[in-house]
Amino acid sequence: MAHKVMIFGAGLVSKPMVDYLAGNGIEVTIGDVCLEKAEALAKSHPNVKAVLVDADNDDLMSDLVASHDLSVSLLPATMHPFVARQCINHKRNMVTASYVSPSMAELHDRAIKADITILNEIGVDPGIDHMSAMKIFDEVKDKGGKITSFMSYCGGLPAPQYNTNPLGYKFSWAPKGVLIAAGNNAQYLRDGEVVDVPGKDLFSHYWLVDIPGVGTYEAYPNRDSLSYIETYGLQGIKTIYRGTFRNISHCETWFSMAQLGFFDKNGEVHDTSNMSVPQFIKTTLGLDKDSCLKCIIAKKLNLNSASTVLKKFEWLGFFDESYQVPCDRGAAIDVLTAIMLEKMSYEPGELDLLLMHHEFIAEFNGKKQRITSTMIDYGILDGDTSMARTVSLPAAIAVKMLLDGKITSKGVLRPIDRNIYLPVLTELEKMNIKLVERYY
Repeated sequence: MAHKVMIFGAGLVSKPMVDYLAGNGIEVTIGDVCLEKAEALAKSHPNVKAVLVDADNDDLMSDLVASHDLSVSLLPATMHPFVARQCINHKRNMVTASYVSPSMAELHDRAIKADITILNEIGVDPGIDHMSAMKIFDEVKDKGGKITSFMSYCGGLPAPQYNTNPLGYKFSWAPKGVLIAAGNNAQYLRDGEVVDVPGKDLFSHYWLVDIPGVGTYEAYPNRDSLSYIETYGLQGIKTIYRGTFRNISHCETWFSMAQLGFFDKNGEVHDTSNMSVPQFIKTTLGLDKDSCLKCIIAKKLNLNSASTVLKKFEWLGFFDESYQVPCDRGAAIDVLTAIMLEKMSYEPGELDLLLMHHEFIAEFNGKKQRITSTMIDYGILDGDTSMARTVSLPAAIAVKMLLDGKITSKGVLRPIDRNIYLPVLTELEKMNIKLVERYY
């Protein structure tokens, strides 16, 4: 009898997973609050069906989890623990591509007691970054060496020929998720010193990184790097940093948006149905409706009239009184999401680029060795985006491994065990998703 998998979420990254699992003879149910999105993913496969999912309907969610061998959550990250609790209740394994949140980590002992695996962080970042790094960590350890520095970067960007807007960015995953992440605090270790970066200052804290073959990018810190010292088994390391790649001049612009309050997750919600974008911004900043918004923003952010940031704001429509807010209700983060979704989405036929780059310093009996590991992956013409493939295919491979009994560890896990990461990386290479390692 064929295995049955329930996938919650039919968003931008779901399709490659559905295709992979269905192609391996697995019966898949894809569920979403928008049935049409789920049906679009199901129509190409006789062994895939679509269902309407209301995550607030406990009985429905319970029935769907219970009637499948394994559940995958591609829902917003805050909803993963709810799915996980259902999986624990019904003793079903679960996979997500998201970070292990504190509320998910709390379920570890319950998952062990239920004799199930809840595998998290098995996407691209987090996911392929962990697995490709652990491969080097373990190889160095096996040779008697020690990692003294680890710097890791990842970013999803438009392919250079499709970098066609002044912000140098387009959305290949949930737009609001990108903006929420723009307000995260960050922490890392540099030469033995802990560096704390408040969310409001995230984009003022960046540097440039050269990637052979593709160019130079800005990098800013990604969340809490220190927690991975224990996860990776790197006790005593002097430098550990996880960062995000963006195109040049991104950070200055997004820092300016942070200063204007656009990334505040708890901002005041407004009725925007009859507002222009400038009117909305004036309202959120407490300005008079007849004031010169461009002048006030320039003064507030200490920008001159020829500033690139102001020109980008102008392109976004911040100063255009004829541009109506493209959503009927929301806080500043919702309005900016709607604006960017209108102006910064991929057009049909455009390709994205996924960059990942690790830099290691290893010591062997006092001698240092520099190692790099780099992935340059483009979307497929008239096919899946690189973001969709690199997020969902590692998770899909892990799903099949769990169904086949090849992952036996229980509890809330990350893919840091070589019995997980080596088979996943090997399978990804067959799909031309791979990192090139260089030793200096």
